[in-house]
Amino acid sequence: MEGGTCMELALEGERLCKGGDCRAGVSFFEAAIQVGTADMKTLSAIYSQLGNAYFYLGEYGKALEYHKHDLTLARTMNDPLGEAKASGNLGNTLKVLGQFDEAILCCKRHLDISRELQDTVGEGRALYNLGNVYHAKGKHAGRMGHQDPGDFPDDVKESLQRAAEHYEENLKLVRELGDRAAQGRACGNLGNTHYLLGNFSQAIHYHEERLKIAKEFGDKAAERRAYSNLGNAHVFLGEFGEAAEHYLKTLQIAREIGDRAVEAQACYSLGNTYTLLRDYEKAIYYHSLHLQIAQELLDRVGEGRACWSLGNAFAALGNNERALEFATKHLHISVEIGDQTGQQTAESNVTDLRSVLGISDTDGMLCGETDDCSDAAASRQARLRRISMENMDLVSQSPSAKAEKSSDGEAKRKKPDALPPFAASTHRAAAAGLAPDRSPDDGLRRRQPNQMNGSVPGAASGATLQIGNHVAVQPQTEEQKNQLMDMIAGFQANRLNDQRAVLPDLPGLQTNPAVIGQLLASSSHGGSQGVGLDDSFLEMLMRCQATRIEDQRSSLPISAREARSVSAPTVPDEDFFNLIQRIQSGRLEDQRSHLPEAQENGSSSGSSSLRSSFKNSLKGSKKGSKKKK
Repeated sequence: MEGGTCMELALEGERLCKGGDCRAGVSFFEAAIQVGTADMKTLSAIYSQLGNAYFYLGEYGKALEYHKHDLTLARTMNDPLGEAKASGNLGNTLKVLGQFDEAILCCKRHLDISRELQDTVGEGRALYNLGNVYHAKGKHAGRMGHQDPGDFPDDVKESLQRAAEHYEENLKLVRELGDRAAQGRACGNLGNTHYLLGNFSQAIHYHEERLKIAKEFGDKAAERRAYSNLGNAHVFLGEFGEAAEHYLKTLQIAREIGDRAVEAQACYSLGNTYTLLRDYEKAIYYHSLHLQIAQELLDRVGEGRACWSLGNAFAALGNNERALEFATKHLHISVEIGDQTGQQTAESNVTDLRSVLGISDTDGMLCGETDDCSDAAASRQARLRRISMENMDLVSQSPSAKAEKSSDGEAKRKKPDALPPFAASTHRAAAAGLAPDRSPDDGLRRRQPNQMNGSVPGAASGATLQIGNHVAVQPQTEEQKNQLMDMIAGFQANRLNDQRAVLPDLPGLQTNPAVIGQLLASSSHGGSQGVGLDDSFLEMLMRCQATRIEDQRSSLPISAREARSVSAPTVPDEDFFNLIQRIQSGRLEDQRSHLPEAQENGSSSGSSSLRSSFKNSLKGSKKGSKKKK
């Protein structure tokens, strides 16, 4: 790496990144920037590839920084194509950072420039990126309310609808270009968007098209995703048999590519689907496979869900002893990971099953042994302590902050509500309804004699002497005159600095007279036609700059629950576990109010609605015992 030119180092970094070693590639790109170059095009390419490499590595703050540098250079060189690509890269990075409005602005800039240049390929990419941002924005907002697909608030639906519109435009363009791979991506995203909007038939149409294209390319990963998405859509249409077929194909491909986490997800979905079909033997088989892989991958969240599902399946078969065993395991795991909703459900199930088996509460504790409960209590106490530490203002505990607080307290005790003379007079004038017809300088001059009487010796102004209503100013000494001139010179220097043009901070750019002139011309005019920067671009820069402040703030520690929500590799992201759990929470009421004939009337799973199918398929063991009686 030593002794190479900027171009040589950059080429080696590009080679490493293309080979998949982005970490080593980043090192060479950074070394190239350290060497530096006066060629703006070379530096722009380095910025772009360095930003993409950091994005691939998940270091989005660094990616954002270098894509901003790339955008600045593109504007400086009057390179609209480079500006469009840099804007698109910025939009993708801001989307991942959750800055959706800023991302939309950047992607629209990419789209506008591409249309001005009649760049159809760039226009298609910009439309695809815009669809991704709106889809991510709607999906992110939809997760906050725990709604089912199709039941989101209007603002979420609006974002998803905008995403679908941009994907449709993108699909139309790539069909004209004959780009089958891009068509597959657009169809997959359209299927996902319509799924969230509750348009399940349209979702199936696009996912089937996605599956067809994935098979053309032999893309097993895309084929697996298409089968899984088709299964999810058929579940919400109540077509559980078709859903099971698609999940079986998902499981087969997952085993072919050797992805254990995806294999567990397919088993989880199959177990739930066979529960809906009331084939509890098969449901237990697949939930047991899910549990085995979850234990292998140390996924406690997935393990807890598998135990919960196995408990329900065994209860449906009337095997209440095994159901109690898995319900108790689910309770232990929920307490361990701090899942309060799961804990409440498990406690309800355990109490229910104990009642059916005739086991009183005094025969055993809900948490199992006494030691287990004490450990759970200690764990909860530790979590409370961690939360209290997270809420503590650490800055206020530092010695300097305490000393400052102490000095502020003494000052307040000495002069409780004191205001500066000019501020106090302004406050009184405003209270009296008087307009401030004199400038602050007038007020200062009127009060200056009185203030000078109490001023310390050696001030810049001469000493004053007040006799009656007349003020006599004594001549200044030479030292005081010099201090006054130094102060004036300092003010004038600051004024000159404010008038100077500031060059952009671009690491690795070797400045020479030609480069400086180009940078100054760009700062003054900002365009090849000699016109100023347009308002939309300035707004985009200001919003991107605001994210820089957020990047510099230290983040609070994420809670244990947030950390766990990211680490559940054996559970699908788009699953219906929460829907099942919410319906399961009303299980006791269903058992009390429904007559035995109600179960027979609701036996058809294919034609009934999804929610009623869930309710009918998850009846507890109490109802079965009532029917026997």
